[in-house]
Amino acid sequence: MPVEGYSEFDATGLAELVRKGETTASELLEDAIDRAERHNPSLNALTYKAYDDARQAAKRPLPDGPFRGVPFLIKDIASPVAGWPQTSGSRFLADVMAPADGALTKRHRESGLVLFGKTNTPEFGITGTTEGAYLGACRNPWNTDHISGGSSGGAAAAVAAGILPMAHASDGLGSIRIPAACCGLFGMKISRDRNPNSSYDNAAAIGLTVEHVVTRSVRDSAGLLDATGYREPGSPFAYPPKDRPYLEEIETAPGTLRIAFHSETPNGKPVHPEIRAALEETAKHLETLGHHVEEHGLGIDYRKLYSAQRAVSGSNFAATVDAAIAAKGREPREDEFEPLTWRNYRGSKHYTGADAMAGWSTLRTLSREILALHETYDVILSPVLGTPVPKIGEIDPVNMQPRDVDRRQAQVFPFTPPQNITGQPSMSVPVGYDSAGLPIGMMFSGRYGDEATLFRLAAQLEQAHPWQTKRPPVWG
Repeated sequence: MPVEGYSEFDATGLAELVRKGETTASELLEDAIDRAERHNPSLNALTYKAYDDARQAAKRPLPDGPFRGVPFLIKDIASPVAGWPQTSGSRFLADVMAPADGALTKRHRESGLVLFGKTNTPEFGITGTTEGAYLGACRNPWNTDHISGGSSGGAAAAVAAGILPMAHASDGLGSIRIPAACCGLFGMKISRDRNPNSSYDNAAAIGLTVEHVVTRSVRDSAGLLDATGYREPGSPFAYPPKDRPYLEEIETAPGTLRIAFHSETPNGKPVHPEIRAALEETAKHLETLGHHVEEHGLGIDYRKLYSAQRAVSGSNFAATVDAAIAAKGREPREDEFEPLTWRNYRGSKHYTGADAMAGWSTLRTLSREILALHETYDVILSPVLGTPVPKIGEIDPVNMQPRDVDRRQAQVFPFTPPQNITGQPSMSVPVGYDSAGLPIGMMFSGRYGDEATLFRLAAQLEQAHPWQTKRPPVWG
């Protein structure tokens, strides 16, 4: 029997129904499948449907984890699922299957989640929009003429539409925070090495990429990180310490925080007036909540930072594609990659090991400058996007010239990369809507390893102005 009000529950609430015997994992799964089949034709959020696998899993005894019986989707990049496609959004990898579950996938299963498919992502997760030649464009439930963000665009669209309450996502230069902002969700980019790194992802190996979820509620994000975010045996990196479970943190008032806010862009151009107005309104709201707020930018040499980041990310991308070539067993043809991917791959082959190491050294130096701000401020606030949510086709990696994609991305997504470079936690919180009715997200970044402060602040904002009460046109 369908669960009455299924889409109104968050994952924690659905798991509670299962624990009380008021529903079953199989019934929740059918609710999720029903909504996926109803809404996916207009969204293109799911790109691989593993319904039969999920139905078998839901009938078996599930681990007694905090999310036992809750349906879940995996992004089609990074986190592998045994026997499922591992395409990274690329036609070149269409027939590559993952041989085994990744470390994070195993932890998702151990938490009781029921995996029933994979979500849309742009080719190799390059862009902040999910529009690909192979998997197609993913559309925003708030207005299907607009993007859902990227690279976790399929995950965000599915959650925002009420297909499920939370979904796997990853963030290499903004890929959790951008789609969360586009779709009116909560998205926490966790600290480096908080969750286990994917052995399939070179960016995770050097600390740029992390994996977690996009959610409608703060407590779902906190609860799942409690379940998955523990030390990985044999990891060469130190696990970021935490004092207590995050579910306890969200029940704790944040106190009076010192918050700096800014709309400082790398090219010096101002953000869209509606975005600046939302930032100023958020700053005022924080003051009414008792926080000390003042305007202060990062003040770093952005030209130096992005020059170094290109060398590091370029070398990483070359290694990523080389690994894909090894998995495929042959070199790609030019028509098997999108123009942006082909340009990036060919260009990245020119970087030397010395270039990458010099770039990484520069990034470490600049990271110290950014993190030093947290000697004065507990939290740094900025917008997530520099403009309202773009329409499909405005950032088109398939049909636009790569240099035009670069230029447009720099205008729309100017804020998120530094926190991947520093490794610090950073979250997107829905704060309102623009004049067209599309969500606006604000980004709050904390000290390295200090998700606790961000979770406390997010819970306070969620309680003061609940964002879950407004629904998109494509819903439930």
